[in-house]
Amino acid sequence: MLDHKTTLPALLALEDGRVFRGYSLGAAGNAIGEICFNTSMSGYQEVLTDPSYRGQIVTMTYPLIGNYGTTPYDGESEKPQVNGFVMEELSRVESSWRAAEDLKAYLERNGIPAIGGIDTRSLTRHLRTQGSMRACLSTDGSSETESVERAKTAPGLEELDLVGEVSTREVYEWDPKGTESFQSGFLGKRNLGAKTPLVVLYDFGVKRNILRLLRSHGVRVMVVPSTTPAKEALALNPDGIFLSNGPGDPSVLTEAHAIARQLAEAKPVFGICLGHQILSLAFGASTFKLKFGHRGANQPVQDLRTGRVLITSQNHGYAVKEEGLPANLEVTHRHLNDGTVAGIRHRSKQIQAVQFHPEASPGPHDSVCFFEEFVKVLRG
Repeated sequence: MLDHKTTLPALLALEDGRVFRGYSLGAAGNAIGEICFNTSMSGYQEVLTDPSYRGQIVTMTYPLIGNYGTTPYDGESEKPQVNGFVMEELSRVESSWRAAEDLKAYLERNGIPAIGGIDTRSLTRHLRTQGSMRACLSTDGSSETESVERAKTAPGLEELDLVGEVSTREVYEWDPKGTESFQSGFLGKRNLGAKTPLVVLYDFGVKRNILRLLRSHGVRVMVVPSTTPAKEALALNPDGIFLSNGPGDPSVLTEAHAIARQLAEAKPVFGICLGHQILSLAFGASTFKLKFGHRGANQPVQDLRTGRVLITSQNHGYAVKEEGLPANLEVTHRHLNDGTVAGIRHRSKQIQAVQFHPEASPGPHDSVCFFEEFVKVLRG
């Protein structure tokens, strides 16, 4: 463990008055946002850079973080997206031939406040019992009272335009030469055929590995801003539409609901995480906020069509309500920890979506086949 005498003191204050004291392991300053926890044993850099975590302070439940350093190749976006980072212990050394920078230096360089030396198990138990809440992570010497007040007055996720902060501003084609995506090795293992389908991907905060896996299955991927009108997307003459993951409350994205409904009337559509919620809302379903969310790489999901159980990677604080689900939507997957909806499909259209992350970065590869299934639909 790091020497406490050489690090700045830090504290983590929750809006309900609970305070944890530790030491700074990142940039100096304050961070406010909704606090959540991730149960993954590895993949901390992918977690830090996942746009779905925009506006949040993330706690890693695994006790030792940073043991393999960081590398530019593992980022799910250009930079860290979290507001703050919480861990119990930072590894004193990083051991990996891929490591380019240690985690502490990476956090400092990117301006992310972080705290270590606290009981993350106690914090996680508190959040599981009391539910998600706002928090303030402070390294500037602020008092407990000041920090709790900052947490109480922090805006909720539903008050922020988080998708607008992480979505692309321009239309672009992802990896047209295949130099990044084809390294995965998926090409050469499949008969790609003569047709090269075009997918228009709506970027609500897309993770790079979603783009890599789509491209590696031999399709062209055109990425568009989250607010792109359906008419403009369809003018690109795509074979299918993909709705990405992203941050925040899906119910406030009413423009996206309308766009998704128009797209679903014209083309096959697949959605992941926030994309799953938007598609469900587009057809008349509703969503609700989970008590503490599903975040980690060990989430059990059952495919109701086959009975098979998948271990999945998930990162979301909202879910689709099964009660009142429109008759034209069928539940295809269920989360086995709490029974919530984890996947839907339309009964008469080529529309499917899952709440979990088949690209699993980080996480198991049990569900990576969903990309191949979607591409098969596009190839006809």
